[in-house]
Amino acid sequence: MLIQGREITLEDIRLIRRLINANPSWNRTRLSKELCLLWDWRSANGQIKDMACRSLLLKLEQRRYITLPPHHPFAGKRKRSVSVPDVAHETVAIDATLNTLVPVQIDLVEACLGWSRRDRDLLGLFKCLLSRYHYLGFSGTVGENMKYLVFDREHKPLACLLFGSAAWKCTARDDFIGWGAETRKANLNFLTNHMRLQVEPWVRVPHLASHILGRVARRISADWIEKYGHPIYLLETFVERDRFRGTCYQAAKF
Repeated sequence: MLIQGREITLEDIRLIRRLINANPSWNRTRLSKELCLLWDWRSANGQIKDMACRSLLLKLEQRRYITLPPHHPFAGKRKRSVSVPDVAHETVAIDATLNTLVPVQIDLVEACLGWSRRDRDLLGLFKCLLSRYHYLGFSGTVGENMKYLVFDREHKPLACLLFGSAAWKCTARDDFIGWGAETRKANLNFLTNHMRLQVEPWVRVPHLASHILGRVARRISADWIEKYGHPIYLLETFVERDRFRGTCYQAAKF
């Protein structure tokens, strides 16, 4: 069978059972990581596909092929108690036309070994803005992702954008592309999902959102190549139609 883009055989299932039985002290995270190493299951940049493997294990358990180690009884409580630190930021109203505001500054938010103080500050501000002002909040990122912060010429925050892994299946998108299951499996990493767009609530600038989206769309593939070693050919997003009209995406030609 095919799960999470990986073909699973009876021998694979036997291997997972042996790992579980031989290592009763392992939790689900440890099991997933060890399995990735044994399979050499990695993304294009060499990182093990830990989250995809966890989803695979859960689906195998749902189909009654394996029995996973129990959840840690306090894991959920610890997760709910974690909060994003508040970061001081300018909230003075910005009510202007786009022509008087451009050029806006779009910064890539990075998190890597040896990162600078500025990088840490940008990441902290990014998390704070999404957590405080976006209606869906911010609970972290999984897999390949890209974060952007947008500032005006006085370095006042205007907006933030988050891109992550594309949906595994989406009928409208898959019909638009015209690919089958095997082609999708081999090429899904060349797509990214625009998960968050947050124009800050104190910003009232007509056409700003579509301007930002258009600029990011033109640079994101190059940013992805630099970070992950492969390009992006298609952007996707999902709009809650009872809440938004998606006009800025249409204007930006998403």
